[in-house]
Amino acid sequence: MKTPTDPQIVVLISAQAEWDCACAYYRNPTTQVNPLGQTFQKELANRNVLFLHGGWGKISAAASTQFIIDKWQPELIINIGTCGGLNGKVAVGDVILANETLIYDIYERMTNPAAALAHYATEIELGFLCEPFPQKVHKTRLLSADQDIDPDLVFKLADDFHAIAADWESGAIAWVAARNRTHCLILRVVSDLVDAAGGELYNQGSFTEKAGELLPPLLRSLPNWIRCSVWTNLK
Repeated sequence: MKTPTDPQIVVLISAQAEWDCACAYYRNPTTQVNPLGQTFQKELANRNVLFLHGGWGKISAAASTQFIIDKWQPELIINIGTCGGLNGKVAVGDVILANETLIYDIYERMTNPAAALAHYATEIELGFLCEPFPQKVHKTRLLSADQDIDPDLVFKLADDFHAIAADWESGAIAWVAARNRTHCLILRVVSDLVDAAGGELYNQGSFTEKAGELLPPLLRSLPNWIRCSVWTNLK
């Protein structure tokens, strides 16, 4: 049974660099340890909000999402973090609001490859959000795979999947949330661009530094994203 102190919203953060950035932004809060990582709790926009470090990749993302739902039954799961962008489609610092996810590193060779991809594709219902949004966003499909964007796949991702950006976790998070009928809000800021010649941060640059630069504006906007949710529609 839920108690008044249980979180109404859980913010799920995947990568370690992103989690470290959130902890620094909130001035190194006291954390608790759970089977999947660390947590800390804040009050944002008059709501009890739990931040959870879920870990990188589809396995950790799916497990942490189900753990959140089983343990706290939140009204809303918010996944924030970074993503890679396709050069020419987006710019570094742009924010993706996912209205659909697709996991593209599924290779079915015995039956129907398209059906296998469709099985894990998820449409994200965003009717609980009211406009105007707190930030300028690209409301679009977000791809996921257990890999950074492969330069050899850039044209395929753009042409076959109509993608502009991709990450490691959002497809698994959205799929598990949808199966549990739990509202999900995925916001990812573009940290780097990839084209057929390579990626900006591949073998050079620092993802940790980019995350530290680009995540704070997203964290600052988080209370306003919570406020623009139509809570009567979340019941």
